[in-house]
Amino acid sequence: MNIQVLSDQHLLNNYRSGDQSAISKLIERHKRRVRDYIYMMVKDNDVADDIFQETFIKVIRVIDEGRYTDNGKFLSWVLRIAHNQVIDHFRACKQNKQVNESESGYNVLGSLRFAEKTIEDELISSQIESDVRNLIELLPEEQREVVMMRYYSGMSFKEIAEQTGVSINTALGRMRYALINLRRMIREKELILS
Repeated sequence: MNIQVLSDQHLLNNYRSGDQSAISKLIERHKRRVRDYIYMMVKDNDVADDIFQETFIKVIRVIDEGRYTDNGKFLSWVLRIAHNQVIDHFRACKQNKQVNESESGYNVLGSLRFAEKTIEDELISSQIESDVRNLIELLPEEQREVVMMRYYSGMSFKEIAEQTGVSINTALGRMRYALINLRRMIREKELILS
């Protein structure tokens, strides 16, 4: 066992024995790693801070209730909770999707925009869709598969992971690399997607 694991275990034992400062030390020790992980998923500092707090509230609650089994993998356990909190956040956003100004059909002045697209709008939209589809075909097979399942089949990352026989983290990683590759190809081909 390495010193880090022993230290986490020691701090957990101290906290369970009544030393309230021990949990603060544990949180401080892993704060950056957990916070960075959450931010990488949500790309919003305020949301990442909220999820970080929710994560450690849940961590402390589980420890206080005696449901945490110390197996020397405290950080992995915390990251798993953080991951689940991120998923819960996205699920809640999807369910509580609020209509913003542009989706409502009104502009800032409160006047109704023209509801129908012009033929030019349709042509541009069709061309963009075609360009994106062609770029997706250039992705490595594993990345292309995840993009198609997510955006064209509407599957969740859990469903994608089950379908492809990989972990959720692997599916998320493939999506991340697919998006990075798509952005790179858009820049290289100087495409305008708006």
